[in-house]
Amino acid sequence: MTLTDVQKAYLPMSEPAYYILLSLTEARHGYGIMQHVEQLTGGRLQLGPGTLYGTLQRMEKDGIIRVVAEAERRKVYAATDAGRELLRLELERLQELVAHGAAALEVTGDR
Repeated sequence: MTLTDVQKAYLPMSEPAYYILLSLTEARHGYGIMQHVEQLTGGRLQLGPGTLYGTLQRMEKDGIIRVVAEAERRKVYAATDAGRELLRLELERLQELVAHGAAALEVTGDR
């Protein structure tokens, strides 16, 4: 499989970028994304505004998210098909990492 330039630029994904894009499988505004990421990670990952809005701006420019609504200076974003494909590729990569790690620990008997 050949990756596009955009996919190459994002893979492997940073944890904040992964969770931002994952949050946008449903339409959300910025603060809603922050809350969703915090909820998904049990508070382990808390996005600052600079990280969030910088990432959203880059993702929108790269066509992996889009603005689906705008009201009262609040933009609502959602993942595009390209964004969903990027998530799928990253999930495959992460599953491979976990499978290799699990196999290595089983072979060595570490638990």
